[in-house]
Amino acid sequence: MTDSEPRAVVVGGGTMGTGIAYVLALAGHMVTLVEPDRPRAVAAVRDIGAAARKAAAKGRLDPAVAEDLPTRVTHVSNIADTAPEPWAAIEAVPERLGLKREVLAAMELLRPRILATNTSGLSVTGLGSTLQRPEHFLGLHFFNPVWSMPLVEIVVGERTGDETLDAARELVGAFGKESIVVRDAPGFATSRLGVAIGLEAMRMLEEGVAEAADIDRAMELGYRHPMGPLRLTDLVGLDVRLDIARHLTEALGPRFTPPDVLVRLVEQGHLGRKTGRGFYDWNTEGRGPANVGGDAGRRDGA
Repeated sequence: MTDSEPRAVVVGGGTMGTGIAYVLALAGHMVTLVEPDRPRAVAAVRDIGAAARKAAAKGRLDPAVAEDLPTRVTHVSNIADTAPEPWAAIEAVPERLGLKREVLAAMELLRPRILATNTSGLSVTGLGSTLQRPEHFLGLHFFNPVWSMPLVEIVVGERTGDETLDAARELVGAFGKESIVVRDAPGFATSRLGVAIGLEAMRMLEEGVAEAADIDRAMELGYRHPMGPLRLTDLVGLDVRLDIARHLTEALGPRFTPPDVLVRLVEQGHLGRKTGRGFYDWNTEGRGPANVGGDAGRRDGA
């Protein structure tokens, strides 16, 4: 590492935190990943290396860069163990208001140039209301898988400074991604639209309009979506989608009320790919329906 190399901190070694650490490292940052679960932290660095090698095998990344990338990511257990004044500090912990506020307060002590949350639905202004330097705080909403999705949604809170917004745009550009800027409104732009489509797809499944795979193919082929809304929900996590839907229901009204099938699957522990089953059976690599719908599901013997 040289003095000219920027430093960054990512808090949370789950799927999103791993992806964010990857793009930061690829953009030339030395990254400290904060994750108290050591096996998860080790797995995150391993996954970064695997993703880099896969990109190199497809000709999307120089093999030497791929080999070096995981060496640019180190992991620690506590935020206090990271060096102060990183260029960017981004949290990617679960969507719980109290937890995020606690984490952000500790991250702010590092005095980063940009302090960001990866929330997909919580109010950025609300998260920043207890910070000492809210002008340095905003939302950077990444999409899964972070290393391949081209968009980052920049969410501006009521007290986000113009210099912080400019720095965030620069950072996203360094990732080789495009950004959109939205004000802090419930669900922002992407979550609000994506959840609305996903919830309606679930209602269609409950009503027996079509099977899950056919609903998804309708959006993929008819509207050129790269992935259907039910398969996407499996990848995001049914629990995550349920939390966002409930938040949007409180903020925007009953049109975002979560369908019974979503509530039932989460209660049963079927959260999507991460548990092996959601709207699809991921034990067959997501190829088989999980038979969770209404009439369409019963035709499959559910």
